[in-house]
Amino acid sequence: MSKVSSIIMSTDIQEAIEQAEAVLFDFDGVILDTEWAIFQTWRELFKREGHELALELYVRCIGSDFDTWSPQSYLEELTGKTFDWDTENAARQVKLEEDIEGNPPMAGVLDLLVALKSKKTAVVSSSTHHWVDRWIAELELNPYFETIVCKGDAPKIKPAPDLYLEGARQLGVDPSKCLVIEDSMNGMISAHKAGMKVLVVPNRLTEIIDFAAADYQASSLAECVPSS
Repeated sequence: MSKVSSIIMSTDIQEAIEQAEAVLFDFDGVILDTEWAIFQTWRELFKREGHELALELYVRCIGSDFDTWSPQSYLEELTGKTFDWDTENAARQVKLEEDIEGNPPMAGVLDLLVALKSKKTAVVSSSTHHWVDRWIAELELNPYFETIVCKGDAPKIKPAPDLYLEGARQLGVDPSKCLVIEDSMNGMISAHKAGMKVLVVPNRLTEIIDFAAADYQASSLAECVPSS
C-alpha cells in the first residue's frame, strides 16, 4: 500500500481525537521542525569528511538516541578516525540553534491545541528537558500542556514504552484511552508497546518510512483539527 493510499481520512482521525481522553505529543518533528536542522548539521559534518549521510540510515535514530543507530560510530567507521565529539557536537549545537531560533510551531499545532482545551495533553519526548522545555517556553505553548515528560523521567526512552506510560501516569489516564501523535518509527513502536493508539504525521525526513502499522496517518496536523 502506498503512502498516499494508506492515509486515513481526516474524519476518522477527528473521531479518534474526540474519543481520546488524553492526547500525547512527541516534540521534535511534531511540535517544532527540529529534525531537518539536526540532520543538516550531521550531513555537513559527513560532507566535510568526504562522505554522504544517507537519509535511509539516519532515520533509524530519529525519535530515540544513538543506541538505535549512531551517526558518530558510522562516521568513525567510514573514516577510520576518532573524533573529539564534545567539540564537534558543541559546534553542531550552535549551528542547530541558529537554524531553529524564531521558527513557529509546525502547521496545525496551535489550532489543534486550542481545539483540545477540554482534553488532557502532554509532551512526551526522548530529548532532554533542557531542550524541550526551552523551546516549548519560547513557542509560548506551556499553557496548553499539563505535563512534559522527557529523557530521565522514566527508565528507558523510545522505542521502549516507558516514557509514554509515564505520561499516562502523570495525566491519570489509562494508556488505552490515550492517542499519541508521532513522526518516527521509534516513537510509534514506543506508543504501541504502551498500549496506545498512534496518529503518525511524518515530517520531511520520516516521510520515507513505511508507517503501515500506524492506527492513523496524516500529512499535516492542520488536517487533524476537529471541526467546530
